[in-house]
Amino acid sequence: MGDEVILMSFWSSMFGMRTMIALEEKGVKYEYREEDVINNNKSPLVLEMNKIHKKIPVLIHNGKPVCESIIQIQYIDEVWSDKNPFLPTDPIQRAQALFWADFIEKKLFRCGRKTWATKGEELEAAKKELIEVLKTLQSELGDKPYFGGDTFGFVDIVLIGFYSWFPAYQKFGNFSVEPECSKLMAWGKRCMQRECVAKALPDSEKLFGYVLQLKKVYGVQ
Repeated sequence: MGDEVILMSFWSSMFGMRTMIALEEKGVKYEYREEDVINNNKSPLVLEMNKIHKKIPVLIHNGKPVCESIIQIQYIDEVWSDKNPFLPTDPIQRAQALFWADFIEKKLFRCGRKTWATKGEELEAAKKELIEVLKTLQSELGDKPYFGGDTFGFVDIVLIGFYSWFPAYQKFGNFSVEPECSKLMAWGKRCMQRECVAKALPDSEKLFGYVLQLKKVYGVQ
């Protein structure tokens, strides 16, 4: 009897995308269960398996939950360590990768959300902050194909889900990422050529429709 792996998530969640990409990259067989997040109608299993935060994504491995997407990626990397390692073995390189993952986690979702959920001066400030965050990440990427060098790895997996949201951020915020972050955009296109990424990231038009729904839900006009 093999491992039982279940991923409970929502199709537009950049956090769930990370975990799906990690599983796909490792070749792990898993069951995907879509959660009704927009109507706040999460399944009893999500509430049982993530009792503290009660949110997705939730990874269940042989009946045991692993919560928080960055922790899930680390867990997947450690459990299925025989294929495509995500984190470097060198301690300083590993620490640096974890630092940039933490930077993405603390900065990108918050200012990205403001590009469609705010207006006026708050929106203008959010756009500037988002571009600065992306320029910082682009500087770290440099001329490397991927953040870890020649190999698609941990920081790439943490960041790439946001790439699918860039068109929505730009459309609703009325700005463009490309002029100042062309290398980062090229990195995103490079990642999209990987089957595991292309499978996990949603269509931009579908995301536009979803953000329009969110704007109505939150009363943002």
